[in-house]
Amino acid sequence: MTVEEPAQQPVPAPESTPDEILVAGEWRRGGGDPVETTDPATGRTLVTLAGADAGDVDEAAHRAARAAADPVWRALPAHGRARLLHRIAEAVDTGAERLAALQTADTGKALTETRALVASAAATFRYTAAAVETAEEVLTPARGDYLTMSRYEPIGVVGAINPWNSPLASDAQKLAPALAAGNAVLLKPAAWTPLGSLALGRLITRALTELRLPAGLLSVLPGPGRVVGDALVRHPQVGRISFTGGTRTGRAIAHAAAEKLMPVSLELGGKSPTVVLADADLEQALAGVLYGIFSSTGQSCIAGSRLFVARERYQEFLTALVDRARKLRIGPGTDPGTQVAPLVHHAHRDQVAAYVDLARAEGARVLCGGTVPDGDAYRDGAYYLPTVLDGLPNSARTCQEEIFGPVLVALPFDDEDDLVHQANDSVYGLACGIWTRDHRAAWRLARRIDAGTVWINTYKQFSAATPFGGMKDSGLGREKGRDGIRAYQRQKSLYWGLSEAPLPWAR
Repeated sequence: MTVEEPAQQPVPAPESTPDEILVAGEWRRGGGDPVETTDPATGRTLVTLAGADAGDVDEAAHRAARAAADPVWRALPAHGRARLLHRIAEAVDTGAERLAALQTADTGKALTETRALVASAAATFRYTAAAVETAEEVLTPARGDYLTMSRYEPIGVVGAINPWNSPLASDAQKLAPALAAGNAVLLKPAAWTPLGSLALGRLITRALTELRLPAGLLSVLPGPGRVVGDALVRHPQVGRISFTGGTRTGRAIAHAAAEKLMPVSLELGGKSPTVVLADADLEQALAGVLYGIFSSTGQSCIAGSRLFVARERYQEFLTALVDRARKLRIGPGTDPGTQVAPLVHHAHRDQVAAYVDLARAEGARVLCGGTVPDGDAYRDGAYYLPTVLDGLPNSARTCQEEIFGPVLVALPFDDEDDLVHQANDSVYGLACGIWTRDHRAAWRLARRIDAGTVWINTYKQFSAATPFGGMKDSGLGREKGRDGIRAYQRQKSLYWGLSEAPLPWAR
């Protein structure tokens, strides 16, 4: 690979005071251990702040409960909550360039991607505003001399726990419906990447102040999951948890929620198959497979990390794929030409590298990548080359376990039944991609493969209006869409007696 000196641009300083977190509307130092965030492209420390502890969670939850019960918020009609969401969307748009640069500094992602994620966050707030303002309650069919109706009320205080790979978009996906539903929210961003969430918290508290709404409706509480996340999940004031992250942590949250009889939504891991049928358009499929696994440096729960190609086209497709993977531009997120940015942290890069070493031990052929890039430009960053492996059975650990990095495992298949068997031979069921000109085959496979989302002749496309979630170990529940708001509410049935006569039993 030819190494060019990547263009490194300065990163803006965070808008908020570095040592402050948001505790129910109040910016202050946290009571927990230091949280250090680094630039993945250079290894340089960006900010060290005092993270939250269990005491901060407890105070935030009690303040949030008071804010949620405040008549100004509790009685605010849906169009009033929609106004808040529109105001937040406008603030995100106004600060878009700064938010994108901050997220690039924090996560290492390419600016082209973080700009798109910021735009997605604003769009999520706008869509949710429209959805809540036009949501209808139900007048149900009566079965007697009474009128029946079903209405929806806020839960009160809800918790949102997000991972480090796409903070702002993930934050919006939880905050928008939770606020639209009338709740107060305790947001826990990942300890590695808190800066974007804190900046978004500034924008939201400003909007709350401008609209004279309770500032305590939002907390942003960075810190380790074993402390902050655990306290949030177990707190008696918290009535619902929405979690995105690893399956092991998701199981622990589900166990704790069961003790409280608390509803949860869990968006967990994935090992998503992407399928190239014999009749697929080669150029379209190559572009889609490369994007599906190597964009975001593979740090995506829906990454197409298992490639299945019809045996008669396997070698042809793999040769072209490896050739293009070797030509992908590696560099810092601030370089406009970067396609594959550094991984989020050196510790995570080492975990990815360990999986490739495991693949070698399992007998894999490393067709490209499999190491860190050479050159001084990459020496201090958390870089890893786009890697393509083959020669493994689908039962190998490398084919079964989520790597969460730029590592693709390729396997051939013989016929549709063989494909479905291999694709479904996984504990995960989050996403799937299908590349074919045959709409009938696509329809059959989309129904037979276990996946919450199936893309046909495209990949990693999202709509705020379309529900998202997984099957099996990939999660529980759905986010987004109109029903995404209802998930943050309690349903109540009302009966209005119409008869003027007393109930017969009482006579």
